[in-house]
Amino acid sequence: MRTSLVRTLSLLVAGAASVAGNAADITGAGATFPYPIYAKWADAYKTQTGVGMNYQSIGSGGGIKQIKARTVDFGASDMPLTPDELDKEGLLQFPAIVGGVVPVVNLEDVAPGQLRLNGRLLADIFLGKIKTWNDPALMALNPDLKLPASAITVVRRADGSGTTFVFTDYLSQVSIEWKGKVGEGTSVAWPVGVGGKGNEGVAAYVQRIKGSIGYVEYAYAKKNKMGHTQMQNRAGQFVQPEEDTFAAAAANARWDKAPGFYELLTDQPGAKSWPMTAASFILLHKVPPDPAKAGAVLSFFDWAFKNGAGMASELDYVAMPASVVRLIQNAWHTQIKAASGDAIWK
Repeated sequence: MRTSLVRTLSLLVAGAASVAGNAADITGAGATFPYPIYAKWADAYKTQTGVGMNYQSIGSGGGIKQIKARTVDFGASDMPLTPDELDKEGLLQFPAIVGGVVPVVNLEDVAPGQLRLNGRLLADIFLGKIKTWNDPALMALNPDLKLPASAITVVRRADGSGTTFVFTDYLSQVSIEWKGKVGEGTSVAWPVGVGGKGNEGVAAYVQRIKGSIGYVEYAYAKKNKMGHTQMQNRAGQFVQPEEDTFAAAAANARWDKAPGFYELLTDQPGAKSWPMTAASFILLHKVPPDPAKAGAVLSFFDWAFKNGAGMASELDYVAMPASVVRLIQNAWHTQIKAASGDAIWK
């Protein structure tokens, strides 16, 4: 995964009794954030079914474009679309998984989870204001670490990215200067840095460049044994990225009150909350061009919701709770229709 910029994973999807029509091969594209868990689910599901699906891990921006263009059966994005945009495009979105975006560094003699950062310092690094690792502000926050005098190399995304949206949305909440100069989005005008494609590309650059800092979904950091940082959260506590801290942030979500499941989980309250927590979303047409393929997509995610929590936990993702799954399935039933008006998910 470290060197691949575009990933195609083979998922095997079968029709369920609750889906109208026969199962068929399906295609999806989008966010790299959830790729590790989608791949893990796919491996498990492959032993049970015989229908294929190609998922291209090309970034959230690409996934949104492809589902709007109807070139795939579903899109995936870590940046949720607003209710108005969903209505305009005739789309439904639902959260599939929750995870965390984490800063990662390549520093000798600094073990994973040792370096402490807060939002203001992280913003100043990515603004290019803090240029060396032994900057007094960094040393004051890390008095027990021997930080080098070397220059900081910033690594950021070069493609349209939901991971970037989560990262920049958080920085916009904790830094007035970042909000005014850069703002948030899947693509922004970066003040400094080297660009990598996908979470894979950023992880690869950080691993190769000594003195670098980047940001990736935590599963990439964990799999590649990268030097993630602690973060000071809204409550003033320093927390590690892990399933429990992602779950603590996600517990603040009010999915039942969120039109179109539009919910952001950055900078949430709570002593244990990881400040860059996010859900990753699936996008489907409300009136899909091929109802059988849409049904096959729903069958796969229904299986994942029912059987995939343990696998998600192994990668420090947080599975959607049963109460939220019921809301999602109700949306499937009431909003995704064949051209005849019949519900595809029954």
